[in-house]
Amino acid sequence: GGVCKQEMLQKKNAVLVDGVMLNGPIMDSKAGEKFVEEACKIIMEEVVQKADDVTEKVCEWQAPETLKQILDLEMRDTGECHQKILQLCRDVIKYSVKTNHPRFFNQLYAGIDYYSLAARFITEALNPSVYTYEVSPVFLLVEEAVIKKMIEFIGWEGGDGIFNPGGSVSNMYAMNLARYKFCPEIKEKGLSGLPRLVLFTSEECHYSMKKAASFLGIGTENVYFIKTDGRGKMIPEELEKQVQRARTEGSAPFLVCATAGTTVLGAFDPLDKIADICEKHGLWLHVDASWGGSALISRKHCRLLHGIHRADSVAWNPHKMLLAGIQCCALLVKDNSGLLKKCYSAEAAYLFQQDKFYDVSYDTGDKSIQCSRRPDAFKFWLMWKALGTTGLEERVNRALALARYLVEEIKKREGFQLLLEPEYANVCFWYIPPSLRKMEDGPEFWQKLHQVAPIIKERMMKKGSMMLGYQPHRGKVNFFRQVVISPQVSREDMDFLLDEIELLAKDL
Repeated sequence: GGVCKQEMLQKKNAVLVDGVMLNGPIMDSKAGEKFVEEACKIIMEEVVQKADDVTEKVCEWQAPETLKQILDLEMRDTGECHQKILQLCRDVIKYSVKTNHPRFFNQLYAGIDYYSLAARFITEALNPSVYTYEVSPVFLLVEEAVIKKMIEFIGWEGGDGIFNPGGSVSNMYAMNLARYKFCPEIKEKGLSGLPRLVLFTSEECHYSMKKAASFLGIGTENVYFIKTDGRGKMIPEELEKQVQRARTEGSAPFLVCATAGTTVLGAFDPLDKIADICEKHGLWLHVDASWGGSALISRKHCRLLHGIHRADSVAWNPHKMLLAGIQCCALLVKDNSGLLKKCYSAEAAYLFQQDKFYDVSYDTGDKSIQCSRRPDAFKFWLMWKALGTTGLEERVNRALALARYLVEEIKKREGFQLLLEPEYANVCFWYIPPSLRKMEDGPEFWQKLHQVAPIIKERMMKKGSMMLGYQPHRGKVNFFRQVVISPQVSREDMDFLLDEIELLAKDL
């Protein structure tokens, strides 16, 4: 009877507007809390606790049409009961790729870090947006602290920075910033009065360079790709030649993008020599260290990025090698005269009021091209607090030691052939099945070898035993690219990888 009585009471002083009852909340928070609790239990059991279990499948493969049937994707007029929704949560987990599985080697990120995961739970629950101190006091201070520390590792005296949704966006920021520095009037006047701007990057650079050039109205034809050597590094002499060429053509060179850790081969451009050329010609030097930047944390491997302190800007993604969780990507800038803010600020009066009651220099949102922005620095910060720099360094050292181990094993095994000695965690190799081993080297051999990797990939995906990427590259036929990142990965997983490839391809 209690329910009826309450309803009567509510009706007595009910406020109705447009036929909508406005008394009391419309949500059932008790049921909601129960649902969140149940869902968290599923996440713990099905994702977190299974993250280091190699007997689990990396992926429960289904073709798109089948998966559509299984998942029941249709949204309807009436909501469905909690049991049904919880079952959906289970299914989503079941049919998704487990990127935290020790044998997920497919991308430049992998594994699970418990601290950064907890940090993400906190930020997802709080749902903050990082633009003003007033709505995001903790996360703004955290971002400032993390950027300061990352700048120390680059080796600058001071500087500035901002976290972005992806390395591609960091590269775009840098390109735009370099252009603004070159001709500040572009912000007001736009592209019409500009000379033909040209930028230089290596043939092995990330595809986001092309995207950024087209997005910013520079045009992909004005991206000059510099030849690389056999190991995938930019050749400084070629860069010098191309800068001279651009000058004689009457265009305006303004930027060089070097790469520290290329996507496929994991190559590091010779930063010192490139910096010399940039200094000589007055060009902005941006280093895309999205993948390789984390080697800076390791005293043993930071020499890979020797000379990075001479860069004007650096992109570095802790969500890759350091497992900070997608996405966690910083753009760091050597200039500390507020260049980022000058370039990007729009001075929104409703957000960045100058007459607030606190120090408005903490309202950093005006140096972003976004308005709403996620507190991505927080998960990196919490993890760094928990593990310390030595813990992060250990991760990098172990990943690279495991890559070395794999390289030595590949050399010992018949049928496996390295493309090149890796510098970093990318191990690129061919598997030559028994039937091709007696064949002479020629077009027919390479054409047949080209078909091997895709078949092995299909078999491993359907079996769910592991995930490993393959690709053709610069005239070379399909090869595997094995990337070691996760601290969950062990020597046994490296051995398994090679055994499994042999097993999956024994009839080829």
